[in-house]
Amino acid sequence: MLRRALALPLRMRVTLLFIVLGLVMSVLFAAMVTFIAERYEHLLVEEMLSSQAEDYTLRLRSEPDAIMPRSTRLSGYVRRKDGSGQVPDALAALPPGVHESLHEDEDGLHMAVFDTDVGRLYFVIDISDIERVERYIHAVLAAVVVLGTLVGAWLGWLLSGVVVGPVRRLADVVEGLPTAPARTGLASGLPGDELGRLAKAIDDYQARLVDARDAERSFFADASHELRTPVAVVRGATELLIEDAAELPALRPRLQRLERGVRQLAELLDALLGLARGRVGASETVALRGWIRDRLAAADATRDGCLQAQVDGHGDPVRTLPVHEAALVLNGIVRRLVPAGIRGQLLAHVGDGEITLEFVARDAAADAAPAAAPGNGDRGLGMTLVGRLATHIGWRLEEDSTRRLVRIHLPADAPAVDPDTRAA
Repeated sequence: MLRRALALPLRMRVTLLFIVLGLVMSVLFAAMVTFIAERYEHLLVEEMLSSQAEDYTLRLRSEPDAIMPRSTRLSGYVRRKDGSGQVPDALAALPPGVHESLHEDEDGLHMAVFDTDVGRLYFVIDISDIERVERYIHAVLAAVVVLGTLVGAWLGWLLSGVVVGPVRRLADVVEGLPTAPARTGLASGLPGDELGRLAKAIDDYQARLVDARDAERSFFADASHELRTPVAVVRGATELLIEDAAELPALRPRLQRLERGVRQLAELLDALLGLARGRVGASETVALRGWIRDRLAAADATRDGCLQAQVDGHGDPVRTLPVHEAALVLNGIVRRLVPAGIRGQLLAHVGDGEITLEFVARDAAADAAPAAAPGNGDRGLGMTLVGRLATHIGWRLEEDSTRRLVRIHLPADAPAVDPDTRAA
């Protein structure tokens, strides 16, 4: 039961506490009023019958043959010391004191027994009209309990909204925070209570995330700069070796393979450095189909004669792209799509806000090539850095689990524009 209550929303829990509080306070009020009414009734009956006993004691002293009262409300009996006097058996068995009938058909009857110097006096009084008032009071108190509980629920719902409102506003602000770490000042506009402490904890956590991001970027930037120098040395030496191996045809393919690997490593270092900087390079407005055609023509597999690129689509949409980062992403995708040494065709389709790249092999050797891993994301073809760089420039990569196919979803805030439409 407690677990279910704790699983309720915060506003419902506060309202539930107010309902319980209203119920408890109403029940306590009803119990107190009932106790006071019962006690008052008892004292009133005791005082009335005591005064009757005193009056009739004085009268019996002066008039031994005086008649005891007989009415619909009050009846009196006397048992003199000599044993004379008629008293109902039910009364005669009662000890001295004030008693209340326990029979339902005698509701409102009270009996009192007094020992005096003239004998034992018995009185029976009927206060059923007062009992009717008590029943009315009980009904009113039951209504008070119900009304108090409902008022508690209503006040609880209103006040809980006031209490939970700042928490909801803080939650909305936190939900609206960017995915990238950013320093916040949520605690500046809140009091120094528990809510303010929560906002300060969020501010401190965001500050730690920013510091960790800056430290990571600094590390990657330093590592990229340090690695670029030896890579440049290896690349230059490889180019010299290729020139010197003009008379050794057997070494040339191996050196070209080494050159491609060094060039790929340099591109990956560029991607790593771009991610470390956290900034996007200069953007240019390009005709998307022509730009993709030029990028594919410069690919290693195309220059080696293993790959034929075909670019189609409707019109020639124009995009503003960070060309350096976009070229790194496109080169990385092509390298992962096209298996080494496999001849085939790369089909590129330029659509409305989407670029589709698919490799179709021409020989049976493609069966031995590793297939793309299933699922969506940037890891199925091993494109960890490329995928992160694509996300950094606003591209979203989606892989097909059954084919060597990658879809590039371009940012929605940079819609494609057809030159003909733009000229019109």
